[in-house]
Amino acid sequence: MSNNKSFSTETSERYSRALFEISKESGELEKVETDVKTFKSLIEKSLELKNFIHNPTHNITNQNNVFNILSDKLSFSKNFKNFLFLLVEKRRIFFISKIIESFLKLCLKKRGELKASLISSKELSETELENISKELSLSKGSKIKFDFKIDKELIGGFKLHIGSFMIDTSIKNKLKKFQQRMLEN
Repeated sequence: MSNNKSFSTETSERYSRALFEISKESGELEKVETDVKTFKSLIEKSLELKNFIHNPTHNITNQNNVFNILSDKLSFSKNFKNFLFLLVEKRRIFFISKIIESFLKLCLKKRGELKASLISSKELSETELENISKELSLSKGSKIKFDFKIDKELIGGFKLHIGSFMIDTSIKNKLKKFQQRMLEN
């Protein structure tokens, strides 16, 4: 393990690897991945759930009851349900968002896919997104999955993030660089 990682990052990676391995061994990786995505979406949409998870004053029994009800209502796999109980028991449930992100990265890596963020100044058609994805997939040697967003403040162009690799062709960035050069001279 790298000494540069924070405690929360290192802990989250350990728990996500454990969930990944147990799901893979039991043959439930796809189901658990679906459950994780559902739970992630629920956390993002529900401020109450997010606050409940991050509130350390709730006792273990109360938290387990809530996650038991959620798991039953959303038909979570036994592995994911037990994983939530483990996080509650070990008082690590507030790391769940980081654990989810790390787990989803492991699932993408197993399928040979890379996650990328594409931010454009305008709406792109499905065909344009597919063409960009195909070109990048060929150059990177892995299938690229995009999170696509529109940011009108870019004025024109786009920003692309793939891991630590970034391309910024936005007019906003070019103006910023031009302004910096003018200030330096």
